[in-house]
Amino acid sequence: MREIERRIIFATGNEGKMKEIRLILEDLGLEILSMKEAGIQAEIREDGSSFEENAVIKARAVMELSGSIVLADDSGLEVDYLNKEPGIYSARYLGEDTSYHVKNRSLIDRLEGVPDEKRTARFVCAIAAALPDGRVLTTRRTMEGIIGYEERGEGGFGYDPIFYLPEYGCSTAELSMEKKNELSHRGKALRAMKEMLREALELREEEREE
Repeated sequence: MREIERRIIFATGNEGKMKEIRLILEDLGLEILSMKEAGIQAEIREDGSSFEENAVIKARAVMELSGSIVLADDSGLEVDYLNKEPGIYSARYLGEDTSYHVKNRSLIDRLEGVPDEKRTARFVCAIAAALPDGRVLTTRRTMEGIIGYEERGEGGFGYDPIFYLPEYGCSTAELSMEKKNELSHRGKALRAMKEMLREALELREEEREE
């Protein structure tokens, strides 16, 4: 592989995500860089109508700038009682610069008086990989739970403190990093993408040898 292909750039500046990503992808044997670490700055307009479309937009844009394999994700929270809000607008819910304490409190308040059986929700993660040869791979996974009644836990980030897993008796912000990676939407999607990438890269090596 050329040096530029021996790395994967993940199109995010979120260090919380990068910790999860590196733990899961480390056995690919490739350097895993954030956009900042790769020296790439780009304002990317995410105007897709689905998680998959937004992930593909980001991955393609950064691949064209870098010439490297680029992964991007779009993830969010769907609350069934709220017609699957905030959905693809999860990061922009109540404004991009609004703290997640405020966002979480708003969702809890909007569900005031709603019983557990109607508080169902899921985290959704779509991941796209844009390869320098033009191929684009996508995968999507979810994690099911309910919206809690208060923020709980210091781990995780975003909506983790209000996303409650009844079978584990805790929020995702109370899980260990290892357990969260095992159960989470992003962890599942990353593991699926890792296998797709492994196959894609092996195929490319075989094509070169022929």
